[in-house]
Amino acid sequence: QLQLVESGGGLVQPGGSLRLSCAASRFTLDYYAIGWFRQAPGKEREGVSCISMSGANTNYADSVKGRFTISRDNAKNTVYLQMDSLKPEDTAVYYCAAKGSMGRRWYLPSWGEYDHWGQGTQVTVSS
Repeated sequence: QLQLVESGGGLVQPGGSLRLSCAASRFTLDYYAIGWFRQAPGKEREGVSCISMSGANTNYADSVKGRFTISRDNAKNTVYLQMDSLKPEDTAVYYCAAKGSMGRRWYLPSWGEYDHWGQGTQVTVSS
């Protein structure tokens, strides 16, 4: 069973930056598309960004375009979410999730297709 572990969350002031990491144990992430999601208190979980197994294809929610950057380092078996120009409305628990790509290097799953999930990391943007 693929296990994902998020790290890098914390408290940051508005305008600040954080880098989240999503690491896997026991299995390689090379063959998985990875997505980042977030859930704020009282709100539904929403997709934030995703990256194909090759890293060549990415997608972002409109609310984070130009501020967040997703990347992957398959040698380190880790996917990153660089978050810049953070706003209070970015406050949420952030989750990473994986979906097997079956060899499709450019494949980006729909938000509802991810089937392996981490436990989440809290991001709080506040002065």
